[in-house]
Amino acid sequence: MTHSYRQPGVVLTDRRFTVPLDHDDPAGETIELYAREVVASDKAGRAGQELPWLLYLQGGPGFGANRFVGRQAWLGRALKEYRVLLLDQRGTGASTPANRQTLPLRGGPAAQADYLTHFRADSIVRDCEAIRPAVTGGAPWTVLGQSFGGFCTVTYLSTAPEGLSAALITGGLPSLHAHADDVYRAAYPRIERKVAAHYARYPQDVERARRVADHLLTHEVTLPGGYRLTAEAFQSLGILLGGGEGSHRLHYLLEDAFVRTPRGPELSDAFREEAQGLLSFAGHPLYALVHEAIYGQDHRPTAWSAERVRAEFPRFDAAKTLAGEGPLLFTGETIHPWMFDCDPALRPLRETAELLAARTGWTPLYDPERLAANEVPVAAAVYHDDMYVDTAHSLATARAIRGLRTWVTDEFEHDGVRAGGPRVLDRLLALARDEV
Repeated sequence: MTHSYRQPGVVLTDRRFTVPLDHDDPAGETIELYAREVVASDKAGRAGQELPWLLYLQGGPGFGANRFVGRQAWLGRALKEYRVLLLDQRGTGASTPANRQTLPLRGGPAAQADYLTHFRADSIVRDCEAIRPAVTGGAPWTVLGQSFGGFCTVTYLSTAPEGLSAALITGGLPSLHAHADDVYRAAYPRIERKVAAHYARYPQDVERARRVADHLLTHEVTLPGGYRLTAEAFQSLGILLGGGEGSHRLHYLLEDAFVRTPRGPELSDAFREEAQGLLSFAGHPLYALVHEAIYGQDHRPTAWSAERVRAEFPRFDAAKTLAGEGPLLFTGETIHPWMFDCDPALRPLRETAELLAARTGWTPLYDPERLAANEVPVAAAVYHDDMYVDTAHSLATARAIRGLRTWVTDEFEHDGVRAGGPRVLDRLLALARDEV
């Protein structure tokens, strides 16, 4: 049963689908997918039925599709000519969510880890192909992939290009061959540049960040939701620096970090509350569980790649930094074993995460030969010095996909499709249609 309802300027319809957990075993266990159909109010009804479809694949992994109100961000531009499907990828949002509460239904950690091997881009693409006939009547659709959604789009082009009329990618061209170690060796210098840029903008934050880290090295701090805040966890707030407003948000967080109390200076309740919201994986645990697995495709384990590679960059060691005079370096978009000790949303899943990190059975996600013969119109926004996705890796992949056209820009950060949505989508559509 479908349910339709209205928001300003749009008509929304809830759609639910049943798909195999393992598409290689179509008669086996099934899971449910949820998607929200969106059409402009003035195009609802019979006129809307004639519109082509645009499928949106969210970034992550582990995040459900945006919960827009009305025509926010890029959606208003898309609705001028498309009927839009906002898909909660499997395990996220309302699509059979995978988290500390639901995963024990699978059994112990080994069963949970086996289950989660079906939550990568290859399964997501097969989900899309499984539901496309019911949505479009079998016609191909345009896909818009943001970040990890772009990774999924490249998998789509590799495995089922017949399902696509066009592909639009924002901040999400993956390396076709890099192991997770290669990804993080490229990432840490990029993160360091973002931190340097932040301190250049807000030099007063150098001392503020050192003070917070020093406090955490000498005090046990627990956030309101039970998250154990360590110096390393504080450093991971650098994930903010990859977004357009992230540097400013980090500055305001540091600005009022401490208050005076009868016991001496303490981290303020306001700081703790905001840090809890930024650090907790309660709303997106798959991000922590399968983040490194999205790079696994060469039968090698990822083996906590970000943690191992971090040791090659000792400047990120908080204790060593505070023993000297240098600025504390933040980290960002890296997953570490200690997160499964600090975060109550992840603690029950620590052994499951260990098994995924040790897994060697990862199969290829991309087909370079098929991409080299691509015939689907493809356009990609590549953000200059993107903190989350390496620009050099993205451009190498762009060259490997026949006919792909790029827009390389420093006007936006990784979240450009949100910050500059209509203009970004306009530019990509024009590129895909060979209008510029």
